[in-house]
Amino acid sequence: MGTLPEPFAAWFTARGWSPRPHQLAVLETAAAGGSALLVAPTGGGKTLAGFLPSLVALADPARPAGGLHTLYVSPLKALAVDIARNLTAPVAEMGLPVRIETRTGDTPANRRARQRSDPPDILLTTPESLLLLLSLPEAVAMFRGLGAVVVDEIHALAGTKRGDQLALGLSRLASLAPGARRIGLSATVAHPAPLRAFLAPDGDPARVRLIQVRGGARPDLSVMLPEGHLPWGGHMGLASAPEIYRRLRAARVTIVFVNTRAQAELIFQALWRLNDDNLAIALHHGSLTVEQRRKVEAAMAAGRLRAVVATASLDLGIDWGDVDQVIQVGAPKGVARLLQRVGRANHRMDEPSRAVLVPANRFEVVECAAALEAIAAEELDGDPPRPGGLDVLAQHVLAVACHGPFLPDDLYAEVTRAAPYAALTRRDFDDVLRFVENGGYALRAYERFARLFRDAEGRIHVRDQRVVRQFRMNLGTIVETPMVKVRLRGGPVLGEVEEWFVSTLLAGDSFI
Repeated sequence: MGTLPEPFAAWFTARGWSPRPHQLAVLETAAAGGSALLVAPTGGGKTLAGFLPSLVALADPARPAGGLHTLYVSPLKALAVDIARNLTAPVAEMGLPVRIETRTGDTPANRRARQRSDPPDILLTTPESLLLLLSLPEAVAMFRGLGAVVVDEIHALAGTKRGDQLALGLSRLASLAPGARRIGLSATVAHPAPLRAFLAPDGDPARVRLIQVRGGARPDLSVMLPEGHLPWGGHMGLASAPEIYRRLRAARVTIVFVNTRAQAELIFQALWRLNDDNLAIALHHGSLTVEQRRKVEAAMAAGRLRAVVATASLDLGIDWGDVDQVIQVGAPKGVARLLQRVGRANHRMDEPSRAVLVPANRFEVVECAAALEAIAAEELDGDPPRPGGLDVLAQHVLAVACHGPFLPDDLYAEVTRAAPYAALTRRDFDDVLRFVENGGYALRAYERFARLFRDAEGRIHVRDQRVVRQFRMNLGTIVETPMVKVRLRGGPVLGEVEEWFVSTLLAGDSFI
C-alpha cells in the first residue's frame, strides 16, 4: 500500500484525518501507471482518491511547468463546479502550484478561448464539452501531455448515449495521449466488469484494477404519508406539502428531490405558501438560468439555505456537508438513483444518511416499499451497458473531421478500441462514414448533406467551415424539446411551454 508524501501527509494530520485504504490503493495504482475503478459508499472520499495521484504529481518540482495534466469528466455541470470549489481549498492550503478550471456550456467565451491556448493543470468538464474540445484544431497540442482522466459517477454514463460519446472521446484521447491513466468513480455499480472495460484503453477489463469498498453505514429510510387523503392518481405530491414543510422546519438543511421540472415548480410554490417562518427555500433545475443555478449552489455551499427543491440537476456527487435530510417526493424511479439522492444527506461514509420517501399516490406506496426492500437486501437495479449507438458514432466521425483530416482505417481501429464499439463491423462503420460524408444512399442527392470529401490519398476532410459551425452549435446527445414562447396579448414574454403541449390546446383553454 502506498504512503502519502509531504505536504499531503501533514495536511491530513492537521485535520485529524488519516488516508483511507482505498485512497492509498488508488495512489499506488496510479504510481505504477495503472488505471482503476473505485467503487465506494457515498462519503468515502472517492473524489479525493481520484484527484490525489494528480495533485501528488503536480506538486513534484521536477514536473515541467504548464500544460493540461488531468481531465475530469462529470455527467453534471453543477457537479463539475462543486468539485472545483472543493478542490480549490486543499490546493490553496497546501500551497500547491495547481490551476483548476471548469469547461462547460456555462463557461464564459473569453475563458474558453484562453483555455485553448493556455489550459489549466486540471480541467473539469462534461462529455459534450470534451467532444467540442476534441473537434478543435488545437486538440493535439492541448491533450498530448495529458497524464490522467477521472470519470466521476461513471455508472450514470455507461450504457447511455452520453456514455457512448464519452467512450469514443476516451478512445480519441488514448490516441493523442497514450500514456494517460484513467480512474472511474462510483458509489452504485451493479456490473463492475463492463465499467472496467469502459475505462480500459483497449476495452480489456483486466487492464483496470477494481478497488471495491464494502461497508459504510446503512441509510435511515422511511415512508411518509399525508395526514389526509392520499389520491389514487396524480404524480405531484402536493397533498403532502404540509408534512414536507414540517420536516423542513425540524432539520438543519434539506434537499427535496422531485422527478420533473414542473413538479419542482409546483412543490416549491406549495412550500412557500406554507412558509410562515420565512425559511430560506430555493429552487434548482435545468431550465433555470446559469446565474440563478450558480446563486443557489453558492448559497447551499455557504450554508445560507434551509432547503432546496431540485430535480436530477443535483442527483450526483454534490457534497454539501450541512445537508442532514433528503426528501424524495414521488416514486424514486430506481434503486441506484434513490441511493445517489439519499447520499446527498450527511455526506459521510461512517454515518447514516437520513431520507424520507413521499409517494404521490397509492400505487407509488408500493414502489417506495419495493425500493426500501431492495436497498435493505443490497440489490442494485440496471442492465449491463448495451452496444454503442450508430447515431453517436456519426457525430463523432464529424467531430474528428472538424479537428483535421483522417484515414478511415485509422479511425475504425480507434473506434473499436472503445468498449461500446468493440464489436462494430467494418461494414457498419463504412455505412456510418458514408452517411456523414454525403447522406448515404437515401440523402446523397441533396447537396446540404455533403459534409465531407476524400482527397487523392483517401483522407477524409470536412467540406467547409459552415459544416464545422453547424456541428459545434448542435453537438451532444441530449435532445431539447421544441419550445414556444408565451406572450400576454403582444406584451412581454412570460415564459416557454413545450410545442407538443400547445398542439393539444383548443381556443379558450387555460393553463398554468
